[in-house]
Amino acid sequence: MSQIVILTGAGVSAESGIRTFRDAGGLWEGHRIEDVATPEAFQAHPSLVHQFYNLRRAALKQCEPNAAHVALADLQRRLPGQVTLITQNVDDLHERAGAVNVLHMHGELLKIRCCHCSHRCRWSDDLTTTTECPECGRLGGLRPDIVWFGEIPFFLDQIEEALQLADMFVAIGTSGLVYPAAGMVHVARSRGIRTIEFNLRRTEASALFSETHQGPATETVSKWVTEF
Repeated sequence: MSQIVILTGAGVSAESGIRTFRDAGGLWEGHRIEDVATPEAFQAHPSLVHQFYNLRRAALKQCEPNAAHVALADLQRRLPGQVTLITQNVDDLHERAGAVNVLHMHGELLKIRCCHCSHRCRWSDDLTTTTECPECGRLGGLRPDIVWFGEIPFFLDQIEEALQLADMFVAIGTSGLVYPAAGMVHVARSRGIRTIEFNLRRTEASALFSETHQGPATETVSKWVTEF
């Protein structure tokens, strides 16, 4: 039974209206990365970090899955047990489109965890420094379940195992330049399996893929799944 590993990045969700964090000035929606996306920032200015993610959580509620999300969920349904879907995105649009067992290597915007007791749970409302942990009841320890800069991405062992079993590696809407995600195509190439890139335009990583498709993911990915 063939195994397909698919990695998605910001380019998949951009057409749903999800803004990418970093702009040309290196800022995330007007904030320096160091101010909202590091453990040190949360320790120094927790209210600012909470405000930043509260706004993103609220914005996510206004977005819907697009044709690329739907196509990938359809591919999973057509090939049960054969498609491992990994995403760098923290939104839930893959799941809302019907995808299952998505590996969110950078965490999930709609989950929180407690720094005191490590409890994790779904969360869609605002979060503040006075919100009690649903498990231990302590204050000040709840944070977005997001992988911040300087932290280790989630599911690395499962991702490595999937890549070692894969017959095909597909990257969609990601620059492929940030590790550890950037290393996935190298692992795939070392195993001699088919590698495919879908992106709006060529990237510095395009030369590493055996096949590239340029254009909006809603068009290119949907077409690929239909013809698969």
